[in-house]
Amino acid sequence: MFDQMKKLMELKAQADKLKKELEKIVLECTDVRGIKVKINGAQMIQAVEVEDSWLDPKQKARFQVELVRALNTATLKSQKQAAMQMQKSGGLNIPGLTG
Repeated sequence: MFDQMKKLMELKAQADKLKKELEKIVLECTDVRGIKVKINGAQMIQAVEVEDSWLDPKQKARFQVELVRALNTATLKSQKQAAMQMQKSGGLNIPGLTG
C-alpha cells in the first residue's frame, strides 16, 4: 500500500510540474478578425482584445457569436499545445496504464 501511495504522490508531482509548465506558455489567437485572445497552455484566458468596430450596438449579436468562436479556437490551440508539451515531457507515467 505504501508503494501505491508513493506512486500516486510521484504522479501528482508530475502533473503539478506539467501544469506549471503549461501555465507559462501563452498563445495568441487572431483567427477571428478584430478579436485577439491570449490563452495559456492550461486553458486559462489571459486577455481578450476587441477592435472598436465590434463595439457598435448594431454588431452585438454577431460579436457575441464571433467572440465564442474566437474563444473556442484559442482553447483548441491551447489543448494542442498542452498535448505537444505532454508528449515532449514524456507524458504522465501512470503505473498500470502505461507500458
